[in-house]
Amino acid sequence: MKQIPLVILFFSVLAFAQNKPVATDSLDVVLDEVLIIAAKKSKIETDMKMAVTVDEFLASSNSISFIKRGAYAWEPLLNNMSTERSSLTIDGMHVFGACTDKMDPITSYVESNNLSEIDITSGQEGSMHGATVAGSIDLKRKSTAFGLSKAWNGAYQTGFEFNNNQFFNLGNVSYSSDKLVADASMSYRKAGNYTDGHNDEVKHSQFTKFNTSLGLAYKTSDLSSLRVDAIFDKAKDVGYPALPMDLSLSRALITSVAYKQFFEDKLIKVWDSKVYFNAVEHYMDDTTRPENLVHMDMPGWSTTYGLLSSINLKTKNYAAEIQVNAYDNLSIAEMRMYPQDRSETTMFAYSWPWVTTCYAGLSMSNTLDISERSLLSFGGTLGVNYNYSKYIEFNWIFHPGAPQEKTRFLPNVYASYQLETEHFNASVGGGYGHRAPSVSEGYGYYIYNSFDRYDYIGDPDLPNEISYEANASAGIKNNKGGIQAQVNYFYIKNYIIGRILSQGSPMNYQSVGVKGYTALEYATLFNFSINANYAILNNLHWDGSLTYARGLDENENNLPFIRPLSYQTSLHFSYKKFGVLTALNGDFEQVNYSPEYGEDETPAYTNWNISADYSFYIKDYRTVVQVGAENIFNTYYSTYADWGNIPRMGRNIFTSLKINF
Repeated sequence: MKQIPLVILFFSVLAFAQNKPVATDSLDVVLDEVLIIAAKKSKIETDMKMAVTVDEFLASSNSISFIKRGAYAWEPLLNNMSTERSSLTIDGMHVFGACTDKMDPITSYVESNNLSEIDITSGQEGSMHGATVAGSIDLKRKSTAFGLSKAWNGAYQTGFEFNNNQFFNLGNVSYSSDKLVADASMSYRKAGNYTDGHNDEVKHSQFTKFNTSLGLAYKTSDLSSLRVDAIFDKAKDVGYPALPMDLSLSRALITSVAYKQFFEDKLIKVWDSKVYFNAVEHYMDDTTRPENLVHMDMPGWSTTYGLLSSINLKTKNYAAEIQVNAYDNLSIAEMRMYPQDRSETTMFAYSWPWVTTCYAGLSMSNTLDISERSLLSFGGTLGVNYNYSKYIEFNWIFHPGAPQEKTRFLPNVYASYQLETEHFNASVGGGYGHRAPSVSEGYGYYIYNSFDRYDYIGDPDLPNEISYEANASAGIKNNKGGIQAQVNYFYIKNYIIGRILSQGSPMNYQSVGVKGYTALEYATLFNFSINANYAILNNLHWDGSLTYARGLDENENNLPFIRPLSYQTSLHFSYKKFGVLTALNGDFEQVNYSPEYGEDETPAYTNWNISADYSFYIKDYRTVVQVGAENIFNTYYSTYADWGNIPRMGRNIFTSLKINF
């Protein structure tokens, strides 16, 4: 790693990127900026609800929707694309779930009280975090600045949700001195089964979750610091009403060591390097499902080692970030079937046959201030992806002679132009990028999909997916409000999706057949959103949004899990220390569904939610109490993204108390 080949340095200069790095002309300004950011990003909550989960917070974004298989660990869809097409990271670190059914996205291994912000980047703008098509979601942990005027800061939050009897406690504390910083958090959530709009209990929807984190930073000199971070997460007794199995135990340990060096009066402003390790284990079983004819265990393990190193550069009107991103991941998943007659032999197979994925990428992002009102962003990544399957014989059953190892080159480039005046803003951009098939798509073996009831088989010889992207936005604003519209279009060559195989018979007794991951000639995806806000009075504000998406394959057939026309509108009233928010949100009827992938038509629905909060002081501690209700009309509904049409939660009254100190 000490001797970087000249050819790689050459490619780093040619690469294009998107985000303007945080870099300034002097160290003092850099440190001031860090302090401001730390204060600004101190809470993860929505206008409706203080004590949100990470999933609920992400759901407030127009660009993210969710596949729900229960009340826990929702699968985030960025730009209406599955997680295989997104890059999900924690502080830029790659963490991979250990469940073949995607029941443990990395968003399930953090909590809202150990995060400072969540960066959502669309399309090839997200390639700094690895090869992607949909974009990136980076969960940023809290990191207190050195030398704050107040040494100790923290918060405690507790509350109760009545529908599923969920009780939660969230606490975090931070310490800051000139030389030492500490950030710690702890949370516990326990929920029972929820009830739907018909007041019927939705069985197997309970969960218990514990999460804790610790970060320590030491200033090694006036211009450098060393930081150690760790997150431990444990979930148990998690039910998934949409699946034939539940989760008995899930654990994750996420650790990192980082070194940061600032520079004065030089082209290079910051050098930030990090090594990390994380391990995830996930145990699915059906011992709580006596109705199952065949008992099955499905444990999985995922272990990742990684390295991140980046430098920020800054001149008068130009800023850049160059980053090296590398990781090594081992994914293992097993399935063992136990016949009713225990004297018979059990059936065993690897659904992930010890698959190693090694990735190394060199990225560069650039921003050029063309004028005081216009900005050009450009950049990209050159990545290398290597896969090795220890037990390739499982893939040879369906793909004789498939390679045991595969190396792929993954280029990604992006450029955009932004214009902003006092009352108007606009942008236009485009991107091009490759992504490699996921572990399941390339090496999965009899992965049961309970949505369409097929067993899925991977193909190691699948080509790279290739994305061509165009995007634009425009908005106007004044002192009373504004309106903003965004649109993007993806043409995805070699779009990977499951198609029925003529050979093979299903292994799961609930399956109706076998599908193999196949590369279509192409698919297209269109996303549009419009957001508006208006100050009716000084203390009465209105917000609204409308989103629409459409996805088609090469034969003009609908792609699955594409959100129909949806809307949200809200009014927020505040008076002194009192605030009230009322909101309506819903989807129109889903008519562009995909029967080939198990979808059916879902009717339109509307939810009405309301919350009220009051702020006061207990001695010097700012305290906020909140009471609210979701789905006030107790509407019975199921959306396009509810696995197996499981009904959503009915009326839910929630309470929360938060004390800041």
